[in-house]
Amino acid sequence: MQRPSLTEGSISRGLLIFALPILYGNVLQTLNASVNSIWVGRFLGEAALTATSNANTLLFLMLGGVFGLSMASSILVGVYLGGKRMDDAKHVVGTSATFFFVVSSLMGVAGAVFAEPILTAMKTPPDSLKLAIIYTRVIFYGLPFSFMYAFVVSVLRGAGDSKTPFLFLVMSVALDIALNPLLIFGIGPLPRLGIAGSAWATFIAQAVTLIALVVHLYRIKHPMRIGAHELGLLKPSAAMIKTLVVKGIPMGLQIMVLSFSSVLMITLVNRFGTDTTAAYGATLQIWQYIQMPAFAIGMAVSSMAAQNVGAQKWDRVRAIARVGVTFSILLTTTIVVLIEVFSAQALGMFLPAGSVALATGQHLNLIVAWSFILFGVTMTLSGVVRATGAVIPPLVILTLALLVIRFPLAYVMLDDWQADAIWWSFPISSVIAAALSVAYYKWGSWRTQRMGANVPAAPMPASAE
Repeated sequence: MQRPSLTEGSISRGLLIFALPILYGNVLQTLNASVNSIWVGRFLGEAALTATSNANTLLFLMLGGVFGLSMASSILVGVYLGGKRMDDAKHVVGTSATFFFVVSSLMGVAGAVFAEPILTAMKTPPDSLKLAIIYTRVIFYGLPFSFMYAFVVSVLRGAGDSKTPFLFLVMSVALDIALNPLLIFGIGPLPRLGIAGSAWATFIAQAVTLIALVVHLYRIKHPMRIGAHELGLLKPSAAMIKTLVVKGIPMGLQIMVLSFSSVLMITLVNRFGTDTTAAYGATLQIWQYIQMPAFAIGMAVSSMAAQNVGAQKWDRVRAIARVGVTFSILLTTTIVVLIEVFSAQALGMFLPAGSVALATGQHLNLIVAWSFILFGVTMTLSGVVRATGAVIPPLVILTLALLVIRFPLAYVMLDDWQADAIWWSFPISSVIAAALSVAYYKWGSWRTQRMGANVPAAPMPASAE
């Protein structure tokens, strides 16, 4: 399918074509993680699964940071391309490539060296600690490939291409799934590596995919590639790095706020025993899929809005927000309705038949699931406003909703409402987050923000829409 211009043509069609590969990619990555967990948990045991869980928790925190930096690169590329400033866009690519490579290499070395004390500080269970160290070190060895792949994907999305990253993600996942059993069990001439084999499978899959993607971009002469006569663009620009860090860190912190909130909430859930915790754990698996449209639409509207901000097409920016919110509501509502109708069957995939946790899971899911519709509104509007460089308000709104309202509300009402205090804190905080996001979009100063020093702000008043 021919990719339409993000600054021209039908917004609804363009957004749908752009967002669907991101959504499919999110689903694919989640399924890949589940398959890897099955190989480790079913065949290497609980200690090995615990080891990978601890290592992946650490990795998730670091990927939160790289997510922010890659989103900043993506938005900046989109703004410059929208303004037909190819030289500036390629300058972002050159500086970002060097910056990501240096940072990821340093983090990879540091992580491999300090894996043991970090995992010990995380209170990794003693029977899993040695396995976690082995797994974590391999994951850190592959960090430069992971970070550089995220960077290349962000550049492509900023340039309006979400299909190519998805196609190469399919390649990465296929390699990862195929290599896991081969390297874990040592099939054929391959050595039996145990838990390290799972980590090496991910390492090899990401490295091969990154190399293949870069070769492909040069083979088709992609306009964002750095040519032999443009190697000077790889020299880091202090101003560009400052922009990436100042704008990227708040976006990365949003992922960390989500992660920290999850840790806080599960500490409350654990008070009600194994059955309640098991029910919550099962619903968390389901909620991953419910939230996928929100994240996909949020990333898509950021790229679309960024190009239109660069082109100074503010009518289209407003239309992107309206269409994005509409798509997010429709897609999320459809998934929520399906989940509610087939709640017992969905939870039954993660809980044994006849378990008391099944009824608890259905009860809490009925209270919480619909709140993700509002979460989608928040993510979409956050995606639009951050396209101009307004990255602090979305972080503040998310922090208020999850850390200042959700957790304290659940904690205070725990004695009176018991576990229901936890479940109801989700929709209450989601309503507040959505209301604050709508208010900031309508009356906030996001239109006057700038992604970089030489990026123009909106030539229009920040009036209500």
